[in-house]
Amino acid sequence: MPEAPAGVQIAERGRPLGSPLSVWLQFRVVPFLAAHLVKLLAYTLRVDYQGLDAVDALAAADQRFILAFWHRRLAMMPLAYPFHRRGRGVAILSSDSRDGERSAATWRWFGIHAVRGTAADDGAKALVRMIRAVKEGWDFGITPDGPKGPRQQLKPGVLALARKTGAWIVPVCVSFDRCVELKTWDALVLPLPFAKCTVTYGAPALASACTDASLEAELNALETFAEGNRHA
Repeated sequence: MPEAPAGVQIAERGRPLGSPLSVWLQFRVVPFLAAHLVKLLAYTLRVDYQGLDAVDALAAADQRFILAFWHRRLAMMPLAYPFHRRGRGVAILSSDSRDGERSAATWRWFGIHAVRGTAADDGAKALVRMIRAVKEGWDFGITPDGPKGPRQQLKPGVLALARKTGAWIVPVCVSFDRCVELKTWDALVLPLPFAKCTVTYGAPALASACTDASLEAELNALETFAEGNRHA
């Protein structure tokens, strides 16, 4: 697995995060509890994979790929990356802020590396960091409608990253037959305990075979499929 570079935490780079007690609670205790609650919930789920063979083939051939998924499916997305056992690793973009530090600290418990930066504030700089991560051997996970929407509307970034790195684009959706939707901008989906979980992958494609419009349409088709399974 690629090694996370030293000094990825804001605290290590000198940005004040608060008192030592506040840092311990907000960026150690809270991420630990959140991550392990998600892991406990995931342990109760009955997980089925659809379309995994094509992604498995990419991993077996040591090809890098970019998992693209809507922000509302983020909570259980670690289930869509069952490749750690092969010595691979996945990275995400996490904002260079207090909220971003909490997020990064939480994802570390899943073996997910956070590349720091905010595409909305400085897209070029964030893209450079993502390109570097993929070239260093990381796969990448992107929510192309994040971090604040509009919901299910593709923003630039996925195709640019794929073009610059040669990585494959893999649309994916994690859905549940029983779940709740939070009243957030993205209508975040959380499964109920012991629900059936279906991880559905679209066909992998290179950037040359995609457009922003076609990728958005495929992600929305996966979302429609997910909602159909939920209400079936």
